[in-house]
Amino acid sequence: MDQNLKKIIPFALKYKKNAILNIIFNVFYAFFSTILMVSLIPTLDVLFDKTTKVLTKPEYTGIGSINKYGQEYLGFYITKLNDDYGAQYALMLVVGIVIITALLKNIFNYLASFQVTILRNGVLRDLREKLYAKIIHLPISFYSNQRKGDVMTKMLGDVGEVQNSFFQILELVVREPLTIVFSIIAMLAISVKLTLFVFAFIPISGFIISRVGKNLKAKSVRAQQEQGLFISTLDETLTGLKVVKSYNAEGSFIQKFNDSLERLLKLSTSIANKNNLASPMSEFLGIVTIAVLLWFGGHMVLVEHSLKGTDFIGYIALAYTILTPAKAISKASYQVKSGLAAAERVFTLLEQENVVVNKPDAFVKHTFDKGISVKNINFAYQEENVLKNFSFEVEKGKTIALVGQSGSGKSTIANLLTRFYDINNGSISVDGVEVRDWDMHALRGLIGLVTQDSILFNESIKNNMLIGKPDATDEEIIDALKIANAYEFVSTLPNGINTNIGDAGGKLSGGQKQRLSIARAVLKNPPIMILDEATSALDTESEKLVQDALEKMMQNRTSIVIAHRLSTIQKADNIIVMQKGEIVEQGKHAELIAKNGTYARLVALQSLE
Repeated sequence: MDQNLKKIIPFALKYKKNAILNIIFNVFYAFFSTILMVSLIPTLDVLFDKTTKVLTKPEYTGIGSINKYGQEYLGFYITKLNDDYGAQYALMLVVGIVIITALLKNIFNYLASFQVTILRNGVLRDLREKLYAKIIHLPISFYSNQRKGDVMTKMLGDVGEVQNSFFQILELVVREPLTIVFSIIAMLAISVKLTLFVFAFIPISGFIISRVGKNLKAKSVRAQQEQGLFISTLDETLTGLKVVKSYNAEGSFIQKFNDSLERLLKLSTSIANKNNLASPMSEFLGIVTIAVLLWFGGHMVLVEHSLKGTDFIGYIALAYTILTPAKAISKASYQVKSGLAAAERVFTLLEQENVVVNKPDAFVKHTFDKGISVKNINFAYQEENVLKNFSFEVEKGKTIALVGQSGSGKSTIANLLTRFYDINNGSISVDGVEVRDWDMHALRGLIGLVTQDSILFNESIKNNMLIGKPDATDEEIIDALKIANAYEFVSTLPNGINTNIGDAGGKLSGGQKQRLSIARAVLKNPPIMILDEATSALDTESEKLVQDALEKMMQNRTSIVIAHRLSTIQKADNIIVMQKGEIVEQGKHAELIAKNGTYARLVALQSLE
């Protein structure tokens, strides 16, 4: 069994009752499908007056003679009706049997489909649920090397493909084979010689069909990867549409997208052609088999007289009945290969190791009492160290600022404190406990983070705020907005805090979005605040409003301010000047100006002497 198929089975076990019922109903469906074809024989016998007269009611003598008993029992009642009421009543009996059998077949078909629908939709829901939980718990570092579009394809397209292929297998191993088995049993009961003749052609057909499906799985993997690429291109285009337009880059992006679509077209066409070939090929091979069967069976009826004509017609109907499930099996086997390729991609993500996890006995505390200590840490995103033997301490209630040129490692400190990444060596402690020993949920509960990019969601202002404190009242939200200098503009909006702010807060200005981000952090009310270049993208007026909001928020809190604009950190208790991951100066604003070193030059460059 394919390894990826084995991994899907645990998801289906939750719905084993539905799976068992589906199998039971499919058994009955296959049984009545065969009976329906067999019931045509007595109908034809009555129509052509070929019924063997049975004058005495037969006796049941055991399972070995059940076929003979059934034929004689039906023959007895047909004879009785013929003699007592006439041929039309006998015809009504056999036609009634056909109708009832067809009804039962379709009832069991519906019941089987009903159960498998619950099963397949439930597994789809559970797979997506587990996949989303995995996506959201994987560390930030994982997505540094991943395309968002590829992850989205796995969630949307690949999981759906897995769902379809898995339940194709369920039909593949139960319903269709049973239909074939029951039909073959009935065919053997009619003529062993004719059935053995038919079997000679089955291996040939199977070999031809298997050759057509060769390499289908590998092509399916490539097609799904290409789909991820073009979704990524679309996502990046929408995110950076202003840049695309301002640089007149529409043509190059269109070309990139169209190239991806062209590759996907070729792969999809190749896969579809092989899938489409499965059904007509299996049907043609089936018709060839039936044509040979007509010749050989006709010889048995017309020349050898070893088979009744009505039995032969019923036999042909049974042989043709086998074609439908055989076509379904050959087509499904191709779809299963595509599904298993999708399953491989889904489970690659589900089984991705999370390198940033809680220890079994992780430390849990919901208060911050002492301070933060960073000692001799080294950290590298790839190979070159971003931080080298970096150390600092900040006591509770104090403000520390990190300044320096872009790429000096300032934002990396925020990523390590919140444990988005783990340090290579050294130590970061909060209240004397190493952050890797903390429970991440408890640690992050103590920290508020305001970044340069205001990350807001396509929701109302209220729902964006509730991320900071899910049980907050409207009054608490409004108080937080006032502290962040945001309530002034929020109160003028059509629906106040219930106003939807659009995709990524697109209906608001940069300053308004940043003040909402600050308000969200204020509402959370954490004892530790990390401000990662929170004012660097703002105009002068917005910066003053945001800076005032930040100063209000930082009161009585331990704050780590990562700043590009040095005007925002002059009141800090300690300013650390960084260069290429190392500390070159530290002290208060006035002390650093007096040193006339790196910090003084940075201040001079910003005309803030």
